Amino acid sequence: MTRFTNRTALVTGGTSGMGLSAARRLSDEGAYVVITGRDQQRLDTAVAQLGAEEGRILAIRADVSSTADLDLLMRRIETWRGGLNAVFANAGVGIFHSIQDVTEAEFDRVIDVNFKGVFFTIQKALPLMSDGGAIVINASWTLYRGLPIASVYSAGKAAVHNLARTLGADLAPRGIRVNSVSPGYIDTPMYRAANAGPNADSRTIASIPLGTLGHPDEVAAAVAFLASDDASYITGQDLVIDGGVVGSVPAEAIR
Repeated sequence: MTRFTNRTALVTGGTSGMGLSAARRLSDEGAYVVITGRDQQRLDTAVAQLGAEEGRILAIRADVSSTADLDLLMRRIETWRGGLNAVFANAGVGIFHSIQDVTEAEFDRVIDVNFKGVFFTIQKALPLMSDGGAIVINASWTLYRGLPIASVYSAGKAAVHNLARTLGADLAPRGIRVNSVSPGYIDTPMYRAANAGPNADSRTIASIPLGTLGHPDEVAAAVAFLASDDASYITGQDLVIDGGVVGSVPAEAIR
């Protein structure tokens, strides 16, 4: 498909997992893609993994929690391509502790990246966004169900889920659509870090009606759909990509 031919897309947190897969999908469909990350070596590795034609990927080291970094990012994009047609606000971090164990520093870091970072990524990108463009925010299935040890992470994701709805209304006069995706258990480095130990996968998979972890490419396909003209009449919505975790009970659980 060539849904993004000659269009420019920004993917924050594009060095691994869902961000890297989304960058690859958008590039494969013709987009010029900007990826960000906080580590230059990981950015260089991601560019090599994407394997796109020279001049079609721009990798910029940036921390989305820093408005100064975001200002520099947008200036680089403007110089490179002049503007943006799509944004995947994907960069995120997670801490998974019981509430009594969460430190103020951990709280600040999660909210700074997962909410403040998303908010100001979009705000700073808007002057570059073409009318009729699309923004996709990475939320989480945890905003629909209470997950123990995920209070700060889930609250931040609930905030950006609501942001998709409010910005969907706010930016509608420009024809800019804003939606979110809510991935379930996707096999990414973040998932692996939070689910280490023996039998971790089997316990998780037992809660998934489809009986398998999701793959980052499956999220990337949903992001590409929402960012494309195929979703031209969709805004303020959330697309859950979770193998049935939110809406269904695994058959094994009732046998």
